[in-house]
Amino acid sequence: MEQESRQGEIRILDPETISRISAGEVVERPASVVKELVENALDAGAGRIEVEITSRQGSITGIRITDNGSGMTHEDADLACVRHATSKIRALPDLSVVHSLGFRGEALASIAAVSRLTLTTRKRGSPICGVRIVNEGGRVIERGDCGSPEGTSVEVEEIFFNTPARKKFMRSLPAEMAYITGILERIILSHPEVSFRVLHNRKVLMSGPGGSVHDAALHLFGTDVAGALIPVDFSGSYIRVKGEISHPSLSRQNPYQVFIGINHRPVQSKALSLAVKEGYGTLLSSDRFPMAILLITIDPTLVDVNVHPTKREVRISREKEVREEISRAVEMALQGRDLTFEARDPARQSTQATIFPASKPIRYRMDETASARVAEPARYILADTERRLRQTELALPAGEGEGSPVPELEILGQLDNTYILACPRGGEDLILIDQHAAHERILYEQVQNAGEREPECQELIVPVTLHLSPRETSILPALLPVLEGVGFLVEEFGKETFSVRAIPVLLGKHVEHEGVREVISSLLSGEIRPGPSCRDRIMKVIACRGAIKGGTPLTPEQCRTLIAQLRRTTHPFSCPHGRPTMVTFKKRDLDGLFLRT
Repeated sequence: MEQESRQGEIRILDPETISRISAGEVVERPASVVKELVENALDAGAGRIEVEITSRQGSITGIRITDNGSGMTHEDADLACVRHATSKIRALPDLSVVHSLGFRGEALASIAAVSRLTLTTRKRGSPICGVRIVNEGGRVIERGDCGSPEGTSVEVEEIFFNTPARKKFMRSLPAEMAYITGILERIILSHPEVSFRVLHNRKVLMSGPGGSVHDAALHLFGTDVAGALIPVDFSGSYIRVKGEISHPSLSRQNPYQVFIGINHRPVQSKALSLAVKEGYGTLLSSDRFPMAILLITIDPTLVDVNVHPTKREVRISREKEVREEISRAVEMALQGRDLTFEARDPARQSTQATIFPASKPIRYRMDETASARVAEPARYILADTERRLRQTELALPAGEGEGSPVPELEILGQLDNTYILACPRGGEDLILIDQHAAHERILYEQVQNAGEREPECQELIVPVTLHLSPRETSILPALLPVLEGVGFLVEEFGKETFSVRAIPVLLGKHVEHEGVREVISSLLSGEIRPGPSCRDRIMKVIACRGAIKGGTPLTPEQCRTLIAQLRRTTHPFSCPHGRPTMVTFKKRDLDGLFLRT
């Protein structure tokens, strides 16, 4: 009982314990040390920063950050490792408009509390020598003048020597190095104008030459990634955005390579990452994310950088408007560009793809004059395809696709009744068009452009009766107005039963009852609510169901009509679900496949 009573007593901790607890909030691992020291160097106006990591026996033993920034006077150096000493703020109001990346004194004091820290610095333009201060566990054990170039060098050794619990839970060397390189990636991309060099045991790991965002991306990610980047330059009411975004063919399964900097501070924000993806619209499928490097400038009074101890996250007071402007910046950068997916020579990419999968016999049909061709397709199939193409032709803007990023194409043939083979007029490359994805894009924009016009629908001779589950029955009534707005006429027909009396004309005349059930079921399969997103989902389903299917033979004239219609769409390079409508095989890659190098 006496022991329990003692544990419940409230005490004021001694200064050394307080110092170590405070340090633990800032210094989680060696990567935290690198982050804080590099940010200090940037705040000091450095144009060149070198990061050196040393390791031995599977553990990081030392970190040195050297910069050519403004440096410190002897007096400032004495205060730099003292708690609550900083050159970044003067009073409480300064916290709400922080322009710097961190508070130098707080970082150095926290790092010094759990390591052996050596600070060597000389003020820029100072005629006198520099100063060297050694701090161990928060206590100065050595101080003296020394020869030093202008700028600052901070060396950190024996990290967590006096906090064995934290040292015990350090991860493996590869894991800790991954944390470090991940943080440095974001910092380098947020400050592309600064020259960086990162070494591990004297071997160069990463570098940034000091230049544009594109230059930094080229050095960090290589030529293949840099070659697929598109510049962004946008000014809105709340933000200015500069940077690079990836061609839709370069995408990831998660947003880990969406790099966002706000006022030159690298931040992580799920909301802003999603805003970048939203700017791609239907150019990306729902499970893919682009690569992006966006440097956003915003009024500091609209940003709170103090919501996280390490300032990884920010809070924006006008988040909705900022998200909309980010999406708009991405959308404008993509407009008018050739966004055709490009097939690569397998020797030039890490994952080889089989270009012509042959799970079933491939049928290649030239035009009607060719000597080798498949049997003439049934007349009703050609007639149905002709009707579908005439239907989509009526709603498209007039013209021949002038100004389209898709070039004029010459038809070579049809592969497996699914892909149209073509080449640019007068060009050398080979282009494959997915006929279903292409017609799906055309139909989607046709339904989209219908706007407030009365939807075209066709009555079914025999209405389709739907017997729904209790969950589906609870969802469908709220969707009836939205369904009616695109051409469905659905009425209640008893308990948990509905009758579909009419469907959109775009679905075609030969839709079987089972097909109507599938359309409605697909709309009820997810968590959807009435609104713009629900209407968009319905339009995608209509476009998918009404489009020419893969496996449908087309005449050369029908191929030309389909491509001409695609060239007149707003976003011709992907279907509404984000799949590519066409893929280009560059002649250089074809030469590589045949070893004609």
